[in-house]
Amino acid sequence: MLPARAVTWDYLIVGAGFAGAVLAERLASQCGATCLVIDRRAHIAGNAHDRYDAAGVLVHDYGPHYFRTNSDRIVEYLSQFTEWHPVDYKILSWTGGQFWPFPINLNTFEQLVGHPATSEEMARALAEWRVPIAEPRNSEEVIVSQVGTKLYEMFFQNYTRKQWRRDPRDLDASVCGRIPIRLNRDDRYLSEKFQALPKDGYTVMFRKMLAHPKIEVRLGTDYRDARAQIAHRHLIFTGPIDEYFGHCFGPLPYRSLRFEPETLAQEFFQPAMQVNYPNDHAFTRIVEIKHATGQRIPVTTIVREYPQDFGPGREPYYPIPAPDARALYQRYAELGEREPGVSFVGRLATYRYYNMDQVVGMALAEFEKLRVPKS
Repeated sequence: MLPARAVTWDYLIVGAGFAGAVLAERLASQCGATCLVIDRRAHIAGNAHDRYDAAGVLVHDYGPHYFRTNSDRIVEYLSQFTEWHPVDYKILSWTGGQFWPFPINLNTFEQLVGHPATSEEMARALAEWRVPIAEPRNSEEVIVSQVGTKLYEMFFQNYTRKQWRRDPRDLDASVCGRIPIRLNRDDRYLSEKFQALPKDGYTVMFRKMLAHPKIEVRLGTDYRDARAQIAHRHLIFTGPIDEYFGHCFGPLPYRSLRFEPETLAQEFFQPAMQVNYPNDHAFTRIVEIKHATGQRIPVTTIVREYPQDFGPGREPYYPIPAPDARALYQRYAELGEREPGVSFVGRLATYRYYNMDQVVGMALAEFEKLRVPKS
């Protein structure tokens, strides 16, 4: 049981990930508010948590977190707490017994046709291969309307089925549509103008964000106990919104993950930080984050990533971007809008597949609302 406190906290913040940490830092430093941040895990930084493993390799415990953004404001804000290690995130896809540049670009096309090519030649080929769909409604349609069936089956179809346990035609177009198709040789995974990792890691950055004297962090703490026993004026909830409301409409669907790390006595295992396996093996990808962190040691740690169903004892990593899930979430969102003295912020609380910079932006926007009293 939590010890009783005589004080009344200005804010009880559930979750020590990006949403909770940003709001705690802003409210404490800019408004002088007292903030109690709790998390049922034993560490801060949420899914962005990183650490040095037994071999001395800096690893991302909950899958790779590739920070990127087009927002100067977000970079400026986070730069108060970290220096940056610039990275061009590059991945490959293993299919048909060979590595392929991915996302699809001119290099991928040349490998497919077996000879040097131009952007114009690639554009003409894609124009012939693509399936004419004026308004793609799902993830299958958004890809076949851009590159045709062959490339869709090589790189997208089975990967998506493994990742989401749903056919791409049953998922929103945004799932596969967020991956670019390029006619040039830009083989970076992402297109944002700022791409980097915190120089000393995410956990160090979060530690600095939460270091304000008006912030207290309690780990291994369940919010249901805290909410009942700790006096507070406002609750900021960053966990699953259906859990907050006791699953009164039924549980929202999520996908979970299982990580299988392996440390090897060699400097590198694979030619890129991430290799996708769309058509082979039960795992979706092997990540060797050392390619991105720039760490130079003679050993490496790779992580095989296995998607799995969400259930007891498993973390809810990905909201399901599908019409049925969205409709169920909307019922919870309507309850949330009527919940007095509570802010719902973050990927799980808003049931959206947000990138890290988007969550930071959401938290900064919520701070602006909270700092101005309602008239």
